[in-house]
Amino acid sequence: MDSILKLKYTLDALFGTGVSRHLPKEIRITYSKRTGRIQHVFQNDKLLCTLRIDGGLAITSYFAHILLKSKKFRENCLEVDEDSKPFVENGSSVFCKHVVWCGKNILIGADVPVLYKDTVIAVGRAVLSSRMIKSLKRGVAVKVRDTLKSPG
Repeated sequence: MDSILKLKYTLDALFGTGVSRHLPKEIRITYSKRTGRIQHVFQNDKLLCTLRIDGGLAITSYFAHILLKSKKFRENCLEVDEDSKPFVENGSSVFCKHVVWCGKNILIGADVPVLYKDTVIAVGRAVLSSRMIKSLKRGVAVKVRDTLKSPG
C-alpha cells in the first residue's frame, strides 16, 4: 500500500473521517532500516508525527496546529484555563480541575492536543477518557509530551 495513503487512513481512523484532508501536500517519509515500516513524517525538515508500533501516531504540537483546521479533529482536544497555561507550556501535566472544555473523542492512551483559546500549546497522552475528565475534578488528565516551547 502507498505510504501516504496508509498515513491518511491512520489519521482518519484515529482522529475522525476527513481529518486527513488537512495533511500537507509536501511531506517526506522516513522508513525503519530494520523493519521497512514508516517511522517519521516531515514537512520541510519539521517533524509532523512518528508512527508507533501499536499503530498509533505520536503527533507534534506543530502538526496538531495544522490539523486543528478540521472540526472533527477538535473533538480530540481539550482546553485549559489561564492559571495552568504557563505550566502546561513548560511541560507539566494537565489536571482535571484546570480543564475548561474537552472533546468527546478523548480515550485513555490517545494523543490529545492541549489548547488555550483555540491555539495548540502542547500535546500529550490522555490518562483519562473525556467522560472521566468531565466528571472528576482531581487528578491528572493528560501527561504532556511535546510543547510549542520545546526544541525541535
